[in-house]
This record gives sequence, structure tokens and C-alpha cells, in this order.
Amino acid sequence: MTTTWKSGDKKPNNNAPNNTISGTMLSSWSRQQKLAMIASFAILGLLLAVSACSKQGPKPALVGVSSPAPSSATPATAVTPATTPTAAALPARVKKTPKKRPANVTYSDANSGVSFLYPRKFALASRDKAQPQLAAVSLNEAPMNFVQPGGVAVATVALPGGSYPGTDFASAFFNVNVNRSVSEQECSHFAFVDTRNADGEPVDAEKVKIGSTDMEMTSDFSANAIKQAETQYYHSYENGACYEYVLGLGTEGFATEGGIEHVNRDEVFAKLEKILASVKIKPIEAERSADSAIATIAAGKE
Repeated sequence: MTTTWKSGDKKPNNNAPNNTISGTMLSSWSRQQKLAMIASFAILGLLLAVSACSKQGPKPALVGVSSPAPSSATPATAVTPATTPTAAALPARVKKTPKKRPANVTYSDANSGVSFLYPRKFALASRDKAQPQLAAVSLNEAPMNFVQPGGVAVATVALPGGSYPGTDFASAFFNVNVNRSVSEQECSHFAFVDTRNADGEPVDAEKVKIGSTDMEMTSDFSANAIKQAETQYYHSYENGACYEYVLGLGTEGFATEGGIEHVNRDEVFAKLEKILASVKIKPIEAERSADSAIATIAAGKE
């Protein structure tokens, strides 16, 4: 059977249904794809968020642990220079070494020109107080030994009282006297001479040399039942005056009881002689002549 279509009739469109089905399928597939894509993106985003959280989660803990280290170190560096000065900044401390005082002291007298050295621990007295005293028979056991009056005491140096413990030592001294009323010839003599000769005859003065100075020397000894005194006198003539040096030693007791021993007299006098050897006399005659000339000129002007 043959079907014949007329021109006025509409030709059936076979493509229309197909296109509708294809468009519908395409439209339907596009939505699914979009939904799938959206779901995929959502899942991917969720995974990325979870992954990011898992990576970022421990960071605060790490920061919390490591952050105190720099914070604690920073104050240390900031405070240390202020509170603890470095060795270079500290001023160098100079240790003061105590100065040792000399063992000997120099004594000098401008009026007589006498100077000498004596141990610092010895006691010095000058002028009116320079009166030697021995713990002996009396206070006048060491008088001046000039043949003429007019002697003047210059200075006395005494040993400490406890210089020789356990012995009969009582006192010892070195004394200087000056007499300008005595001539050079008279200066070689003494008012009191040594009488310790066995027959009681006086012993002449002895010529000795002390240092570079020639001197006349004599000695004296006196004692009673308890005390003893020994003195040595030296004379020298200089500056128009007679200089007298007295070395004295006083002892007490006979060292027979209580374990007391005799003091070594030679040792004591050796110390006194050492002072005598240091004596120097400064020339003062020229100075006196100049002073006299000045006084004369001043008197003439008046």
C-alpha cells in the first residue's frame, strides 16, 4: 500500500522527536554533570579543608613551645649588659702594696750639727728631756764627763725595756752632749776616769777610731747589792766644741735565782756602738761667722 502525501499536507518531521529526545538527554546530562561536578568540588574542598586543618593543627603547639625560647633569651641579652658589666668594662683594681717603713730613723740637730741613725723601735728624747737614766744606783749614774762645766744635752736614744726578756737587763741608751767651753786639748780628758785597775789607779783614756773619726774613750762601772751600771764615754773635738757620746747599760739583780740569766753585755754595746758609728757632724762654724757678720752689720745700721 502506497501512501501519497499531498502538497498541502504537512510532511511529518522525523527529526523533531529525535531532537527533543537529544535536547532532553543533553539537558538532563548537563544537570547531573553539574551536580556531580559540584559534589566533586564540595568533596574536594572538604578534603582540602580537612588536609589544611590537619597540617595547620600542630602549628600552634609548635609555636607555643618554641616561642618562650626567644622571649627568655631576649631579656637575658637586654639585662645582662646593664646588670653584669663585662670584664673589659670593669676598672682595673690596683693593689696597694703597703710601704715598708725603714728600720732606721735619722736624727739631726741644727744647733749642734749632729746627726745619726737609730732603730725605729728605740725611744728618742732631745734637749731638756735628753737626760740619760739607768736603772742602777741612782738617776745620776751617767753624768756628763767634761773637765769644764757648760755641757748641754742634745739627744738620747733608749732601748725598749723588754729588749732582753729572761735576763737581768734593765736599761740601755746612747747619749750626745756638747760643750763649747772646752778647748781641744781639754776635750781629750775626762772628769771621771776608769778606776777599775787592780791597784785602784786611774786608767788613762784610750784612743780609738770610730768610723773615720778619732776619739778618746774611757769607761766607768758602779754597782750596789741589787743594781749595776756600766758606761762608756767618747770625746771628739769638732766645730770648735767638744762632743761627748755616752753608751750606758743598766742591769738589775745578780741572775742567781728564778732562772734569770746575765744579759750579753757585748751584744748590747754592739747595738749602741752601731749608732755611734753613724754619727756625722755638719760644719757650722762658717754659718755662725756669717750670722755674726750679719748681726754686726745690723747693729751698725741702728
